[in-house]
Amino acid sequence: MLAVVVSDVEVEDEYKFERRMFGSNPEQLRSLAAWLLEQEVEEVVMESTAQYWKPVWEALERHWKPLRQKKEGASRRSGTLHLAQAQSNRDGGTQEGLPRCRTPVKRLVARELILSFVPDTEQRLWRTVTRRKYQLTRDR
Repeated sequence: MLAVVVSDVEVEDEYKFERRMFGSNPEQLRSLAAWLLEQEVEEVVMESTAQYWKPVWEALERHWKPLRQKKEGASRRSGTLHLAQAQSNRDGGTQEGLPRCRTPVKRLVARELILSFVPDTEQRLWRTVTRRKYQLTRDR
C-alpha cells in the first residue's frame, strides 16, 4: 500500500494535507496519477525505500503530466518527480536531537530529506541492458 499525502505549501505557517491510500498494482498506480492531476499537484517527492519506489516512479513518469508544466510562466520544477532519502536514515542516527521515527510528511515539512539522483528513462534502460549483458557474459 502507498500512503500518499498532498500538501498545499503556498499557505504561510499552515499546511493543509489531504491523505489517501493506493495499492501498488498498475491500475491503482494509474488512479494515483489521475488523482495527482485532479489535485493539481506540481511536484512529487517520494521517500526511497529499497527498490519499492521504482514501479511507482515509472508509473508516474508515464501517466502523470501536470497541466501547469505546459502553461506559460510555469516553474522550472513544475511536473518534477523527486526521490528523497531521510537525513536520519543517511547518517545512521538522529540529527540535532530529532527523533528517528518521524513520518515522511513531517520530514518533508521540516526539510529533513536529501534528494537522490535518478537517471532519465533512457539511461536507466541502458544500465539494465549493460548489467544483463555483463551477467550473461560472466555466467558463460
